[in-house]
Amino acid sequence: MNMTIGTLSLPTGIAFPTPTDVFMLKPNLLLHLSSLDYYQYGSGKIRLPVETRIQTKKCFRCKLKVRDEVPQNADFPRQYARKEKKPFPTPIVELRRAARERLKMMKGQPGKPLSAPKNGLLVKSLIPTAYNVYNARITLINNLKKLLKVVPVHACGWCSEIHVGPVGHPFKSCKGAQANLRKGLHEWMKAHVEDMIIPIEAYHLEDRLGKRIPHDERFSIPRIPAVVELCIQAGVEIPEFPTKRRRKPIIRIGRKEYIDADESELPNETPAEPLRPLLAEIADSEIVAPSSNEEIVALAEETLQAWERMRKGAKRLMRMYPVRVCGYCPEIHVGPQGHKAQNCGAHKHQQRNGQHGWQSAILDDLIPPRFVWHVPDVNGPPLERELKDFNGQAPAVVELCIQAGADLPEQYKSTMRLDVGIPSTMKEAEMVV
Repeated sequence: MNMTIGTLSLPTGIAFPTPTDVFMLKPNLLLHLSSLDYYQYGSGKIRLPVETRIQTKKCFRCKLKVRDEVPQNADFPRQYARKEKKPFPTPIVELRRAARERLKMMKGQPGKPLSAPKNGLLVKSLIPTAYNVYNARITLINNLKKLLKVVPVHACGWCSEIHVGPVGHPFKSCKGAQANLRKGLHEWMKAHVEDMIIPIEAYHLEDRLGKRIPHDERFSIPRIPAVVELCIQAGVEIPEFPTKRRRKPIIRIGRKEYIDADESELPNETPAEPLRPLLAEIADSEIVAPSSNEEIVALAEETLQAWERMRKGAKRLMRMYPVRVCGYCPEIHVGPQGHKAQNCGAHKHQQRNGQHGWQSAILDDLIPPRFVWHVPDVNGPPLERELKDFNGQAPAVVELCIQAGADLPEQYKSTMRLDVGIPSTMKEAEMVV
């Protein structure tokens, strides 16, 4: 872009460039007003046409980054061997560093009062979430019983592996008894709801802040599903499993000692009705299978929503109500500290005298998603043993709902390998790099 500003007046006796020279001025002309005024009001004046050439440049660069929270492809969940210990959710080094920083901040400061639920009170904002998780679990179980009557699901009679599809997969992955005689092949039979949802149980605590369960009382305390125990501690009222509800925060007299506050002056508490009506499981004899295809699809969508609602709600509850898991076995304990029952039978439990190695639990410890092989086409040919590396996996509940007609959630596409083409022949598979 060319622009002619005008003429400049230069004092006599000063060397100036020839008319053929070109002055390169910056786009901001306000910075040169002082020099222009000097030339304009100088004594000797020689008028010279000046041509200014201003180059337009981009002042900024815009970089657009698209971040996808769900990766295109992800590895399958790792299966730990019996001799391996589960990793800590947070590395032990970071836990120690956070503890040291916490001690430095607390040094010389008065002790702060404990907040709920550490002080024995309930978190009021999480009570509706606890009821939603409890009802979502009941809805999930009832709907799975109905879907199992129309969608075939197979379970191995020797190991814990299951498969959703018309026929069982041919992969030699059985690790049960006499697997060597069968060369790792599975013996498929009809699956049940307990095969779809792994039953994880925990001890029911009448007092969440009470003393730890000793080894001698391990048979006298009832065991219930761990998700139900978490909901009870978060505020769900179930008459069959009573628990202590405090109306005043506890008074700590030591690091591990406390006393309950005096509640005698408070009015007598009347038994309150449940915040929301609690659903009940349907007996197997009363299950009615869906008759039409529209009912199957609607039932699959409802089942998938209940599965997601239960997992999201349980994850939110676990942020406030601690859940412990043994690092060597699947034992779960809902409470601040693990129990003292010496019933761990994992690798080298004799060295620990059967005691559990408690650590913080994650969502998959409380609600394990049992992964199964994904069947790309239910009406097509069955899975082939030689093309195992090209197939994906998905949680059993998700795979069941997808085959029933539900839409696939975005977060499960990474492990299902939907964008991976499956070769039609072994010759084509050998050409894959």
